[in-house]
Amino acid sequence: MTPILEVRQLVKTYKSLKAVNGVSFSIAPGICFGLLGPNGAGKTTTIEVIEGILPPTSGEILYQGRPRSSEFSGAIGIQFQHTALLSFLKVRETLETFQRLYPRATDTAELIEICQLGEVLDQYSDKLSGGQRQRLLLALALVNDPALVFLDEPSTGLDPQARRNLWDIVQQIRDRGKTVILTTHYMEEARLLCDEIAIMDRGRIIEQGSPDALIRTHCGGTTVRLPKQSLQCAPDRLSFPCRPVQGHMEIETDDINTCLRELMANGVDLNDIVVHSPDLEDVFLKLTGRRLRD
Repeated sequence: MTPILEVRQLVKTYKSLKAVNGVSFSIAPGICFGLLGPNGAGKTTTIEVIEGILPPTSGEILYQGRPRSSEFSGAIGIQFQHTALLSFLKVRETLETFQRLYPRATDTAELIEICQLGEVLDQYSDKLSGGQRQRLLLALALVNDPALVFLDEPSTGLDPQARRNLWDIVQQIRDRGKTVILTTHYMEEARLLCDEIAIMDRGRIIEQGSPDALIRTHCGGTTVRLPKQSLQCAPDRLSFPCRPVQGHMEIETDDINTCLRELMANGVDLNDIVVHSPDLEDVFLKLTGRRLRD
């Protein structure tokens, strides 16, 4: 299957700074693809070059197997991190205004349903909450019925409930056959929404794959931690490797249920056990030696 988007050795420099340094990836149609990395990693710059907002220093960008043409701008929808809305327009008026810009626009009722805007149609845009504003911006990114939807840090600054509402909408967009390209520094967001991610750091892609595959490859299984004194048998009698670490015992296992049953059978109180399942934060730490938010 031809990728809907392919990026080859993309470079973007600002004087002596290489903000994007030899980035390459391809995206299959109909998936949610995430660029994950800390602030300053080059995610937004990469996306803005692909969108055509910034010119590349070098490299190649292919849309459906061909170099981007003038039709590319009509095939994409963009939700920017920061977008000014017309404060004198209500939500419904804003949608209708943007629809007039395109010869083929998504039906208003469909946008309202997908982006959960029914209750705020008669509110002015400057009176919306953060979550409501982001949902309106999502609707505007969909107004031209794009094949590719770019979402740049869409849930930054939202409270947990508003963030989860936004995630539901992103999943609906993907389920309707759109290809979603998402930048984020939230690990939970990337793991929940993305079929595939590329981890960026200092302008480069350092790893790529599905979230679960990356976690399995770089972090192994679940870690179980317990106090030394809670174990009533010698550690070497357990069927799982058990090693001392800073005053406690650690077990790494791919079969957490069997491990917990065996520990209980050897006198360990479940209240003494700490279970840690690896996540994308652990992957980033393993690859770079730093936390994602350092």
